[in-house]
Amino acid sequence: MHINDILNPEQPTLSFEFFPPRNAAGAESLYQAIEELIPYAPSYVSVTYGAGGTTRDLTHDLVVRIKEQSNIPPIPHLTCVGHSEEEIDTILQRYADAGVGNILALRGDPPRDQPNYDRSKDDFKYAADLVRFIKTFNASGRHPDPQGFGIGVAGFPEGHPLTPNRMLEMDYMKEKVDAGADYICTQLFFDNHDFYDYRDRCIQNGIEIPIIAGVMPVTSTQGMRRISELAEGSRFPARLISSLERAGDDKDAVERVGIHYASQQCVDLLDNGVAGIHFYTLNKSQATREIYANLGLVKK
Repeated sequence: MHINDILNPEQPTLSFEFFPPRNAAGAESLYQAIEELIPYAPSYVSVTYGAGGTTRDLTHDLVVRIKEQSNIPPIPHLTCVGHSEEEIDTILQRYADAGVGNILALRGDPPRDQPNYDRSKDDFKYAADLVRFIKTFNASGRHPDPQGFGIGVAGFPEGHPLTPNRMLEMDYMKEKVDAGADYICTQLFFDNHDFYDYRDRCIQNGIEIPIIAGVMPVTSTQGMRRISELAEGSRFPARLISSLERAGDDKDAVERVGIHYASQQCVDLLDNGVAGIHFYTLNKSQATREIYANLGLVKK
């Protein structure tokens, strides 16, 4: 199903993100989380892609399994770092043959074990280049859906870590949209004002496609550190930090604080007309299920 058929201006989407497991234990945990979340009927689920394509086959296998075992549209991430045009074309054809309808097109990061990776040799320098290539694939008529792939791109309410100039950042965002992006899914954030400001700046720059808000609850102090690693430059508001400090070393209390805070974020976003909320699950279901309950949402 194409993303344009999923997004509904009258009803915000609710979606989840997973990452492919690397071992049997990770797979068991992930598939349990998926089974627990599928009854909540997400609008779609996305699946991440390792730096430099390191999880290419794992990502594909998970996407296909979700598609075959549920009626939920999967959206695989696809990064352009380390890939040739031929490789990207092969990946797109593989997804098209599997009936996958959408791609989240990202620049991506070089593999961590290659600190001196030379990006000048890549066929795709930026996400906009990948978006244009996907649009060319769509025009070839090789996708079973006449619309071809729906295309999502990433947005950064707190600012892109590699582009401190916020005006230049919006120029880059506009380039991705003009290249053919259908929607934006944002990086996680903890202050909704950052999201609203980002949304307003998109409108000021002529960007009118839907913007999905990325939310990740803090469920442990270790998780907080991991969030800082995953989203470089993440800002934790003082009121969130104060609440977590009051919880101290009580792990259950820390989790309750994080879920409560994320629930408040979601309520405010929904009240302010967000196009959708995308939950970064870290392959666990409990926090997302509790947020759903706090929002008054139930299993289908």
